[in-house]
Amino acid sequence: MICEERHLNDKTNMEYLIYFPNEYPNIEKKFPLVLFLHGAGERGNNISQIKKHGIPKRIHDGAEFPFITIAPQCADGIWWSNNKNIRTLEILLQDLILELKVDKNRIYGTGLSMGGYGILDLASTYPNLFAALIPICGGTILNQLQHLTKIPIWMFHGEKDDVIPVESSALIYEYLNKKNINNLLTIYPDIAHDSWTITYENQEIYDWLLSFKKL
Repeated sequence: MICEERHLNDKTNMEYLIYFPNEYPNIEKKFPLVLFLHGAGERGNNISQIKKHGIPKRIHDGAEFPFITIAPQCADGIWWSNNKNIRTLEILLQDLILELKVDKNRIYGTGLSMGGYGILDLASTYPNLFAALIPICGGTILNQLQHLTKIPIWMFHGEKDDVIPVESSALIYEYLNKKNINNLLTIYPDIAHDSWTITYENQEIYDWLLSFKKL
């Protein structure tokens, strides 16, 4: 995996990490892109903090993936679901779609905790952006679930989560269950808030994610 450590988007003033598959420079094809949103503990201005969890951690530890990964950093004191951040993330993605060799029909979103909220709220605000989502121990602030009925979503949550209750994912699942045929929820019975480590180490989630494309 090729890693370019630190970038600053001129339009958004948002820093992000970007990772490319090894074959990216050598072939003229378009690649899937996964947007990863970190949790509240990784906010700030130290971009290396993003490597503590999730896909950036796995890449830092040597894992290789067949997709481009974008991992931006949220500023201190605000959430991804802040309206300004939602718009900023959309601008960042649109810029990178134009700049990179990205398959526009295979853009995916995932995030943990605060990032699980962020990815759901970004997708509900821009429902034509993503082909599929994996929110982990998240929920929604904007509560625009009616816009998520056509996006494949696989949620994960720890039953013993004492930071974001499992009901946050369960209520979304219940709402979408009769409206979205690709709506899944996995609850880990003996796990608290850290339901992301076991999830991001599971190859099945990447196979599932990449199996979808926008029509």
